[in-house]
Parts: sequence; C-alpha cells; structure tokens
Amino acid sequence: MKLTFYGGTGEATGANYVLESGGTKIMVDCGLHQGGHYAERQNFEPFSYDPSSITAVFVTHSHLDHIGRLPSLVKAGFAGTIYSTGATKDFAELMLLDSEHLLMKESEREGKMPLYTNDDIAATRRRWEGVPYHHPVTVGPFRAELYDAGHILGSAIVKITVTEDGGEKTIVFSGDLGNSPAPIVKPTEMIDAADYCVVESTYGDRVHEHVDDRKEELERVIEATVKAGGTLMIPTFAMERTQELLYHLHQLFEDGRIPRVPVFIDSPLAIKLTAVYKKHESYFNHETREIAGAGDDILNFPGLRLTLTTEQSKEINDVRPPKVVIAGSGMSNGGRILHHEARYLSDPASTILFVGYQARGSLGRLILEGAHEVKIFGETVPVRCRVANIPGYSAHADQPRLLRWVGNMRQSLKKVFIVQGDPPSSDALLRKIVDELAVNAEVPTAGESVEL
Repeated sequence: MKLTFYGGTGEATGANYVLESGGTKIMVDCGLHQGGHYAERQNFEPFSYDPSSITAVFVTHSHLDHIGRLPSLVKAGFAGTIYSTGATKDFAELMLLDSEHLLMKESEREGKMPLYTNDDIAATRRRWEGVPYHHPVTVGPFRAELYDAGHILGSAIVKITVTEDGGEKTIVFSGDLGNSPAPIVKPTEMIDAADYCVVESTYGDRVHEHVDDRKEELERVIEATVKAGGTLMIPTFAMERTQELLYHLHQLFEDGRIPRVPVFIDSPLAIKLTAVYKKHESYFNHETREIAGAGDDILNFPGLRLTLTTEQSKEINDVRPPKVVIAGSGMSNGGRILHHEARYLSDPASTILFVGYQARGSLGRLILEGAHEVKIFGETVPVRCRVANIPGYSAHADQPRLLRWVGNMRQSLKKVFIVQGDPPSSDALLRKIVDELAVNAEVPTAGESVEL
C-alpha cells in the first residue's frame, strides 16, 4: 500500500491524501489551500495525479479546506463515488455553492479560469453518497469505516483496512479532531488499534486553557463591550462555530446573565446551515438532544436578527451600539465581516472577538497578533478596538487531546504522519509523540510517497 501526501503538508489547509493498492486508488479529502487569500495560488494548478484514476473519495467533514477542490476534481475527470456522513453531504453542498462566487473573484485576481461552476458542484453532488458512522464501505482491496471526530456536526475519522499479500494493514486518518467536550456535537471517538495514523496538528503546539469556561469568557466579553457602549464583532466560520455561539448566547440570555442586546447573524451561509441542523438532530450529543426534544429552539432567542440580503446587512449600521455582529469569514479573509471591521476596528469602545483558528497571512491573524493598522478594501484602518480571543471555542483538539487520541493506539502503531498544521505546530506534536508515546513519527513533505 502506498500513501502520497498531495496537500495538508507544511500548512493547516489543503488536506489531500491518496492511497494505492493493487491498482486501486482512493483518496481522503480534497481541500482548498487557504491563507492570505480566500484561495491560494496552488489551487489553480493542475492536480499532481490523474483524477480519473481515483476510484473513490472519503470526506472527513464539510470545511472547505477538506472539500473545496472536489468540484475541480470532478471537472478534471473524476468519475468515482464520494463518501461521507449524510450531514457532511448536506452541509458540503451549501459550503461549495457559497464559495463559488468568492472563488470566481480569486480566479480573476490570478488571471486564471474559474476553479469550477455551479454545474460542477451539481455534478459533484450526484457522485456523493451519505453513509452512517460504523457502516463499512468496500472499494477494491480497501474497507473504510467512519467514526465520529467530534469536530463539527457529521465530521468523521476515516479508518481504512487494506487486504494485500494475504494480510491486513490498517491506517487511520484523523481529519480534524474535536475539542471535546463541546456544545452540540458528540465526543471524539477513540480508535483502539491501527498500524499507521495520519493526524492533524492545527493546535499541536498549544493547550486550550479554560475550555470549560468558554461560555463564561463570552459572557465577560459581552458585558465589557456593552458597558463601553460598543459593537462586538465576531468573525466566525458559518459551520459549527456560529451554531455553538448561538447555543451559548441562548443560554446566557435565558439565564439573565447578559443584557438583552441585538444579535445579528450577518451571514446567509450560516443562516442556511443553521436550518440544516434541524434535519440532523440525531448527530447531536445527549444533552442537546434532550433540550431540543423538549421543544426548545436551541439556536434561536428574542433579539436574534438574521440578515440574508445585502440591504438587511447594511441596515445593521442604523442600529446604535451596543450590539453583537456575528459574520463570516472566520479568518476575516472575505465576507461581510470586513464591512463591520472597516467601520468599528477604529472604535475604542468596540471589541473584535476571535473564536477560531487564524491562518498565517490572514487578516484575522494580523489583528490577533497586534497589528496597529490593517488594509481593508484598499483603505488603511487603524486598530483601536479591544482584541479578544477565546481559543476554547476552537473546534480543534489541542496538544493534550491529540496525544491522548494517538496514544490510545500506541501499542499497535508502526508510524504516525503529522499533517494539517503550520510547521511549529507539527514539529511540536512530533516531538511529543516520539518522546512521550515512544512512537515513530514524521512530518511529511508535499508530494512525498511512502510504502506502508
């Protein structure tokens, strides 16, 4: 069995891995490379393999850095089947349709043809099949099974067993592991044994402090901003992070712990994704299912305003602070949040709150690291507002959680491959796995192939 790393190396995005055995090739994830731009230049380069040679793709979850190039793959000749959980399939269609117009702008910037069109997305969906957790799928010599990653709703760990030369080998792809326990989603499932493991390392060099206090930290940030009479801007990913915030805001308002102020979800995608949640309540954790089963709308509350249209979005400006604006994109590299940042970053009474990973080169990363001024829409905007961060809201496992997950397989593991992280994160996790778990590990390079 041969494993080749075509993405997710040296960076947290662009996951793309190919397994080959007995003439059959399957793939895990096919994501966008993201960073300073919505889509980086390498997305517009041809695939380093023949898409028509791939028999099947297994998708871990619906974030664009794991699915964003699938329509390009289909457009370039992939004629196999895409497998994921049913929730991931439904969310992915919305994510891809929403990204299409942004990718169009990026293609114009690069002087390239568009990555794909809505017709390519429709063709991709026709090749997509939803499968339940723990329901094996056989493709040639490969048998794949999905486990709950606890990252976002429907996210999966992919365990693949290959039969060759009269024996079996098992490799596990973590996808993105969750920051368990988390609101709404179930805990990350542990894998008991595998020969090889491909593990993410987005937060491989850090610890999420006070994870259990994230709701209390949100309460403190809101109270401080309201007291100052400012606007709380929360750049957030439309998938999962927005819904977690709504879940906690619902509780804080219901318990009378924060003042009743207007809350705007200024993201058409987040609004549509939130509606899909109701279709997939079976994926909710036990606590959330009990609340939803009692008839409580966990993602709604008085004062919540959903702004689907551009005109509704502009009307947010007419509402005097204090107010809360939740908008995409999560790394401030596009979307409606830029309009609010251009307006309020210079306001000392306001706050910008980061609740997710900020990739190198992104506007969010610059602000988080203390930039005194930034460029938005070609204009220089001073950063005078308060900058806050609640890393506990990250949907990614931190270093201790990653080590526990890998460590559960330590007795059987021959090697661990560390991917999907900036070099400092990947290198830090490598040292921990080697030193503390005594397991052979490496950080692969782009295009590297290994015989397993």
